[in-house]
Amino acid sequence: MELRKITFDNIDEIIALTVGEGQQNFVAPNVESLAEAYVAVSGGFTAQPFGIYEEDRPVGFVMFGYGSLEDPDEPPVAAGNYCLWRFMIDQSRQGKGLGKRALEACLAYARTLPCGPAEYVWLSYEPENAAARGLYHKFGFRENGQMCGEEIVAVLKL
Repeated sequence: MELRKITFDNIDEIIALTVGEGQQNFVAPNVESLAEAYVAVSGGFTAQPFGIYEEDRPVGFVMFGYGSLEDPDEPPVAAGNYCLWRFMIDQSRQGKGLGKRALEACLAYARTLPCGPAEYVWLSYEPENAAARGLYHKFGFRENGQMCGEEIVAVLKL
């Protein structure tokens, strides 16, 4: 499992990755995430999008944030910490354990503190997304009582 930067060589294959029909309300399309990364970076904030690859094949997408975006909906834990802003596995590759291995790779990357020091990595998920909640709990993420808009925030100490 490997995280690769998004480049002109792989952007189309990352944009083409999609979640299943029942998951579309839980995660933004990758093209929207890439547009948000551009807006964040051009505004002086941090966004790091990566393709998730297994055996040289794109299987998912992840985007990290670091620190506050000065968004009124973001939780207090955003300040000075990493965010797993987006995380998805392509619908054709789900159910094969790739989500677990991909999340391991993502957390290993965050633990290198690539953008600066932090105590936590946080994420948010829709309250009705039981599958995501279950996966995140397996890795030690726990809800901290904060919300990100309408989503539940969970944190993991780095």
